[in-house]
Amino acid sequence: MSESVFALGELENQFWQLAFLMIRVGAALVVAPFFSAAAVPALVRVSVAGAVAIFILHWVPVVGLPSDLFSVPGMIVVVGEILVGLCLGFVLQIAFAAPLIAAEMISGAMGMSMAITGDPASGGQTTAYGQFFSVVLVLIFLTLGAHVQWLGLVIESFRAFPPGETWLGADRMAEVAAFGGVMFETAVRIALPVTVILFLVQVITGILSRSAPSLNLFSLGLPAGVLAGICALLLSTPLIYQHLSDLIATALLKTESLVIR
Repeated sequence: MSESVFALGELENQFWQLAFLMIRVGAALVVAPFFSAAAVPALVRVSVAGAVAIFILHWVPVVGLPSDLFSVPGMIVVVGEILVGLCLGFVLQIAFAAPLIAAEMISGAMGMSMAITGDPASGGQTTAYGQFFSVVLVLIFLTLGAHVQWLGLVIESFRAFPPGETWLGADRMAEVAAFGGVMFETAVRIALPVTVILFLVQVITGILSRSAPSLNLFSLGLPAGVLAGICALLLSTPLIYQHLSDLIATALLKTESLVIR
């Protein structure tokens, strides 16, 4: 009794190559902001990963593809692909966390920490100003075409780190961790003008309330702080736009440094 083996020849080989290339791209999209938003269906992410993998299959001469993905050497290569993809997406995730930290600082100084809303990007909760900053950063990110540049760097990573040579090394991992310092620095720069103005308003309100206790001017501190914070945000809009643009550019440069040997 003969056994019939069902195979599609070259078409089957291209399918497994495509599935393998989708691992790194899919890992990057899962971690990267905007692409990993809770509002983005999983089918869309898989479709984008498949489309990018098709371009990689035709543009980049990928060598070193494992012959058997389900063997021990094949699984080790898969883990390396996931590691590279997570690092490429994590850099953007760190950059997108900077305005959220700035929003927490501003909301706390204004007394608006109780104004919490749902964050569709992460599925959690954030302050109203955090949602505002997130929307502004996404718009700047798309307007500058940074999403195209980032996807281009993901494709270019297959030239720098072919399958089987995906160990980034301690120096590149340290660069990713050090980028967190840039995140905190940018958050402080965004929040500093507003928090300074709010501090001055609170000092003036405290001085007036101590000078004339019978007028109960201290009860006006919260409305005055909210009004001053809104005015400060409007005045510092060009500065905030510049900081966010520089943050995106720095994140792309940091991602590029990961894929350049």
